[in-house]
Amino acid sequence: MIGGGSNMLVSDTPFEGVVVRDARRSIGVLDEAAPVEDDGRVVHVNAEAGCNWDDFVDYCVRLGLEGVEGLSGIPGTVGASVVQNIGAYGQEVATSVDSVEVWDRKERAVKALRNDQLAFGYRMSALKASMYSAPATPAAEFFPTPRYVVLSVTFALRHSDTGVVGYGQLAKALDVAVGDRMNTADIRNAVLKVRAAKGMLEDAHRYASPAMQGTKKTNLVDVALESQSKQNGDDGPDFNRHSCGSFFMNPILTPQQAETLPEDAPRFDAALPGGGQGVKTSAAWLIDHAGFHKGFKINENAPAGLSTLHTLALTNRGGASAEDIARLAKTVQDGVEAAFGIRLVPEPVVIGMNLK
Repeated sequence: MIGGGSNMLVSDTPFEGVVVRDARRSIGVLDEAAPVEDDGRVVHVNAEAGCNWDDFVDYCVRLGLEGVEGLSGIPGTVGASVVQNIGAYGQEVATSVDSVEVWDRKERAVKALRNDQLAFGYRMSALKASMYSAPATPAAEFFPTPRYVVLSVTFALRHSDTGVVGYGQLAKALDVAVGDRMNTADIRNAVLKVRAAKGMLEDAHRYASPAMQGTKKTNLVDVALESQSKQNGDDGPDFNRHSCGSFFMNPILTPQQAETLPEDAPRFDAALPGGGQGVKTSAAWLIDHAGFHKGFKINENAPAGLSTLHTLALTNRGGASAEDIARLAKTVQDGVEAAFGIRLVPEPVVIGMNLK
């Protein structure tokens, strides 16, 4: 089961199986959406799993709802957003999800899973966990599709034209302090600009391909193409955007493991996957300080390389195969492990290859 395929790395060999793509894209407001005196009132919005994620964010911001504006520009679909528990700039989708309607492949039944049943964690959920027996190790029964196939997601958002600026880089772009409230449309626009500057948006030209036509609102595709053209100075492809976004997850370490890091390595409080207090560090920092700088290639003519704007994005510079990307990923993993004793875990779903 796929949405937009933006978070997948599939081997070059044929996939011997059935691929089903969810093309349902409806969005509906389940409550009264008119503004009320109490701007903290919750509004429930339901979106079908195949809905383009950024279409959904745009819809909510235009409706005057707060809760997902910081997640603007993330490629993929609504269904994938809850599997991955996408997050950026101080927000995670987990904080806005009320419930998820799923097809339970094991019990062959439609179910509604509440937020507290989804076991949300850093880039993790009960849905995603059902595909793996260990990090980057596919489970025998369900991989590469979770046991629970997302049908639709109901979000609990708030009536408000303003949202909280929850991340330093975003606050700097808006010239405000972290924790200040700003217009949600301004937050969305700032997020899109920051992501564009790092090459962390999708190349809008992809929506011209027959496989992608009609999967994103035409007006938003036009806006994205215009913005991309202005940024690059031409109408051609942007190879820094030909990626899965952040390819590796930020490692969450035990306090003892974190003590072995250099003093200047980033450290953030985080919960360990099995419970307890941990320390999250930056995969991008580890990659850069292991000697893999922006634009790194295995050799001069390699068709795959790190983004010239962000070390965490593995990019197709033109004509790269899945094996080319995998070879680059393993080179980075081996180098970071040799330098810091940490094995980076891929964020995308890797099918037909082993990137442990």
